[in-house]
Amino acid sequence: MSAAQTPSDRPRRVRDPELHRRAILDAAARAFAERGYARATLRDIATRAGVTHGLVLRHFGSKENLFLAAVPGTRGVEHLAQDSGEPLAARIAGQFVRRLEHPEGTDPFVALVRSASDDERAAAALYVAMQARTDETYRRLLGEYALEHRVPFVAALLIGVTFSRYVIRAGALAEMSEEHFTKDLASAIDGLLHEAG
Repeated sequence: MSAAQTPSDRPRRVRDPELHRRAILDAAARAFAERGYARATLRDIATRAGVTHGLVLRHFGSKENLFLAAVPGTRGVEHLAQDSGEPLAARIAGQFVRRLEHPEGTDPFVALVRSASDDERAAAALYVAMQARTDETYRRLLGEYALEHRVPFVAALLIGVTFSRYVIRAGALAEMSEEHFTKDLASAIDGLLHEAG
């Protein structure tokens, strides 16, 4: 007959905040991509991540903050500041294409562009918040003038490209090879930035 199990013998729940945060971000990326920003809920994301609704709020505070953290583009802009020897326009284009050509499922940014017509107010608020998150990096790289007069056009270009190639998937941009598309996108971005300063 085995001895009774003592409290110290029972398995303990592992508390790993970083593991939970990563699980929430992964679940959020999938939920936003599948359901769009307006229809995705924090409770659904918590269920997918295997955590409580309260834990999601503890980590991120709001659905908007969670979306911004889950969208790769807002995190990736910081990597542009790491000089790889490539021109900045090529770095922006390369990062954008790698993320959207080979996503693990639909990229949340694509989902946001796709669902903008369903909830214009939410899309506008998220766009402004995403811009605010990337402004400091672009200010460091390009200066104040470019941030105000050039970067908004780059953002508009990338949104239009996202719509053509990754949402409706039609027209010349959708038909280009990845290599050709990346090269031409870098050239277009450079054309918008080259007079900045």
